[in-house]
Amino acid sequence: MPIDAAKALSADPRTDEISWTAKDVQLYHLGIGAGVPATDPGELRYTLESRLHVLPSFATVAGAGLPGVIRALSVPGVDVDLARVLHGGQSLVVHRTVPARGTATATARITAVYDKGTAALLVLRTEAADAEGPLWTEEARIFVRGEGGWGGDRGPSARTRGEAPTGEPDRTAEPDRTVERGTREDQALLYRLSGDDNPLHADPAFARAAGFDRPVLHGLCTYGMTLKAVVDTLLDGDVTRVRSYATRFAGVVYPGETLRIRMWRRQGSDRVRVAVSAVERGDAPVLADTVVELS
Repeated sequence: MPIDAAKALSADPRTDEISWTAKDVQLYHLGIGAGVPATDPGELRYTLESRLHVLPSFATVAGAGLPGVIRALSVPGVDVDLARVLHGGQSLVVHRTVPARGTATATARITAVYDKGTAALLVLRTEAADAEGPLWTEEARIFVRGEGGWGGDRGPSARTRGEAPTGEPDRTAEPDRTVERGTREDQALLYRLSGDDNPLHADPAFARAAGFDRPVLHGLCTYGMTLKAVVDTLLDGDVTRVRSYATRFAGVVYPGETLRIRMWRRQGSDRVRVAVSAVERGDAPVLADTVVELS
């Protein structure tokens, strides 16, 4: 079996020093669609260095190192074909406001390996801290198709950490807010400059080998676009109010498609539930079990 669960779980954590600048933050923001309209004051807080606010999801690319999906494949005990790998879910807990420039230590390790029958599920946890203490904790859930069935622990259901027991929002209830955000045909090409150069998002031949008609948008790009929509729509752009953000990647987005982002928030609640779909494909689900917790 290409995945040796015991070896992966017992492997020493990998620790790296990461650093980033305001330009890295600006590039990330542009990669998730910020800056339209270019002179809008609400957009300038994402693009202009003199008033830069950092969207917490920047943590997933800070340091421009390998994304969690790729990092997990370099862990001892994991030897699989990248074309069979899918990003299944992502969670992020923010301990302090992410600075516009900084240096931190990022420590990553596999915390779980589950047997889902037709696939294996790896959970990679990364904790980042600087001289002042913890900054953020993130978890990437990585599916490896065709690597299950060894009789291991199936693990919990597909719900991401932070999801309420009731699961998805009641689709019969009208969302409190609905917004649409278009993606550009070159969105994946721009986003990958922040560090995730998986050929699935750029190379048509690789995408076909992975089972897709054409390159797909990074799940973490959709993840960032969605959080920005929530912050701009419900928090008046106050990025400091985001405490945690979790999602399950329920489907793909093709560059050029439009995201429909529905938000449910009870009055006085510090929890926003979100559902994201692709408009052009009959509201095909893209992000599910999505929760943003606020301070």
